[in-house]
Amino acid sequence: MKLSMPTFYRDQWEWLPPVVRADLSNQTVVVIGANTGIGLEASIHFATMKPKRLIIACRSEGKGKEAVQEITKRTGYGSTELWLIDLSSFASVKAFADRFEREGGPLDILVMNAAVLPVKYEKSEDGWENALQVNNLSTSLLSLLLLPRMAEAGKKSGKASRLAIVSSDVHYWATIPSAVQEAAEPLKLLGSEEYCTATPQSIRPRYFETKLLNVLFTRALSDHLRPLPTVPVTPVAINPAYCWSQLRRDLKLDWGTWAFEWALARPSEHGARQLVFGALGNRDKEGMMRGAFVSKGTTQEVADWVLSDEGVRMQERIWEETIEILKEVDGRVDGIVKEYTMA
Repeated sequence: MKLSMPTFYRDQWEWLPPVVRADLSNQTVVVIGANTGIGLEASIHFATMKPKRLIIACRSEGKGKEAVQEITKRTGYGSTELWLIDLSSFASVKAFADRFEREGGPLDILVMNAAVLPVKYEKSEDGWENALQVNNLSTSLLSLLLLPRMAEAGKKSGKASRLAIVSSDVHYWATIPSAVQEAAEPLKLLGSEEYCTATPQSIRPRYFETKLLNVLFTRALSDHLRPLPTVPVTPVAINPAYCWSQLRRDLKLDWGTWAFEWALARPSEHGARQLVFGALGNRDKEGMMRGAFVSKGTTQEVADWVLSDEGVRMQERIWEETIEILKEVDGRVDGIVKEYTMA
């Protein structure tokens, strides 16, 4: 599928179905990146369904506490838990996973919503370009580290747990540069300071690239997971659409951009509906949902390049490199991949 600008404009104004609802009284829900925007609105939707546990996670304790208060104020649900995580730090991601191993129990729904939109090159404490680490490597790391708890929940409940990874429709406009495709280690080149600072424009497509990588990881994980119901976990990639968001807070917006946002950006709650659909929708079509790309309350075909021979080859190469990188970050990844996925 291709996404033209006229289609993008139409999609922004198209009617959306109401939020999907379910009984969550026996389920644990975790939302990463939940203190503002679509993550907060999704958490509010989940809270109205009275989950057994609702854990929201973000970097800032102060902003997280404000989010908890907002959830309670708007829903009456008073059991939201705040856990801290910083996806720009592998140590923080590992600490979150360690805590969940001790205190979390079975995990029914994991929403990976945290992301950054870079305006300049920044290096994480682990040496990676920051957006690549936050949006992709740490997102993949936490997804894998919590996979055993999701599989446990699926076996206990008799229905697959959902892993909802927030991507975007901008993946339709993203490309993997030929130099990266030809590199022995594409991700290491993509995340290197030399590559990211080669020209003043080198970092500009980074957000689009990371959202394409989200789609590739979701599809690769789905392809490699042992089949349902052996491993009862369903990864889904989500397009929340273009919404009002704190994601663009570091951009210098001119009047034209403000007018574009005013005319086209959806309310954050509209985007949140897509996160909830990814977590709860199409329960009678679980096999179809595995690896699906969700947009406007339904599944949608991904970009043509993703489905091309070149895209399929690149998806597998990036999967293999991602696993090798994350095995060095946390030794548990190797055992999890061996137990829950197929070669």
